[in-house]
Amino acid sequence: MDIETKQLVMAVRTIAQEKNLPEAVVQDAIEQALAAAWRRDFGDKDQEVRSVINVNTGEVTVYIKKTVVENVENEFTEISLSDAKKIAKDAAIDESVEIEETVNSFGRVAAQTAKQVILQRLREAEREVVLAEFEDKIHTVLNAIVTRIEGRMVRIEINRAQGIMPPSEQIQGERYHPGQRLKVYLKDVERGFKGAQLVVSRGCPEFIELLFRNEVPEMEGGAVEIKGIAREAGIRTKIAVTSNLPGVDPVGTFVGGHGTRVQAVMSEIGEQEKIDIVVWSEDLKEFVTNALSPTKVNSVDINEPSKKAKVIVDEDQLSIAIGRSGQNVRLASRLTGYDIDVVGESAKEQKVEKTDTVVSAANAPKLKKKSDLESSLLEAIEEHGEEV
Repeated sequence: MDIETKQLVMAVRTIAQEKNLPEAVVQDAIEQALAAAWRRDFGDKDQEVRSVINVNTGEVTVYIKKTVVENVENEFTEISLSDAKKIAKDAAIDESVEIEETVNSFGRVAAQTAKQVILQRLREAEREVVLAEFEDKIHTVLNAIVTRIEGRMVRIEINRAQGIMPPSEQIQGERYHPGQRLKVYLKDVERGFKGAQLVVSRGCPEFIELLFRNEVPEMEGGAVEIKGIAREAGIRTKIAVTSNLPGVDPVGTFVGGHGTRVQAVMSEIGEQEKIDIVVWSEDLKEFVTNALSPTKVNSVDINEPSKKAKVIVDEDQLSIAIGRSGQNVRLASRLTGYDIDVVGESAKEQKVEKTDTVVSAANAPKLKKKSDLESSLLEAIEEHGEEV
């Protein structure tokens, strides 16, 4: 089937509307395809060819670039000086001239070539449009649909744009399935081998901040703000907040009446992830104390040059301060920017002398031998029998 150039011109507007692309972009894609088709039907693969479509008349003009030489060895890429002067009077050796030809149709093979080029160029053009559309949406929360799961990689779609959510950007323990609708944080738009691709996240701290921004209108006016977030997605998050207006409780503002605001955020990320909201302070000792919440802290010793903090707590608070697998102290360290070392002291140490509690093999209770245990058991049975 031959390509009628007028049909291609009519297709420009139709494709532009269907693909939601500018007509100029579609026209450029078709012009590149026609140049490739002309090389297939009438020229040579090494020729430098460009085509121009007149959208008013439907006429297609092809321009073939040739180098001016004294002796022509390749008629596809070279032209003699005498012939070149017929095209351009000031033509000179080693310069280039363009030969103009009008084309009305292309053969079947050239038509197939043109189709492949058009499809490729249109895909590239679509990706460029996506890139332009989402560049100003980077670092915002968007609504996405899960399209498919490839191993641990989740592929999503946002307004016809394709994207990925790598394993490192997912919430631990969260399960995804095709067709699922969810909110995501747009981290970046990457240019890859296959074109532009959105990179989204649900596991980053920025996602939490924007979710709260949507629930806490006071943030917009600057009455309260988030000073820092430390997060282990799917497990626990610590948020440091502050108030810029007297009389405004920052923690209460973020929690909301009856916990409605913090619950709204948790419903999006999953109830399994706990959120600690603490008050930020310029006083490092106070900030470290707050960051270790809900631990009751006795004292804090700050070493600013080494960015370390030694925290003293009661023995019964030690496990709370450290948290499961060291989670509480680890998040507090990230939140404050200080390496926190938690040390416990017993009630006896507080009253008498500040020394560490040590349980050694010497003062540990001794176990009875097997023979002693058997004798004790027999005695207990006999005594019990006598009582009965």
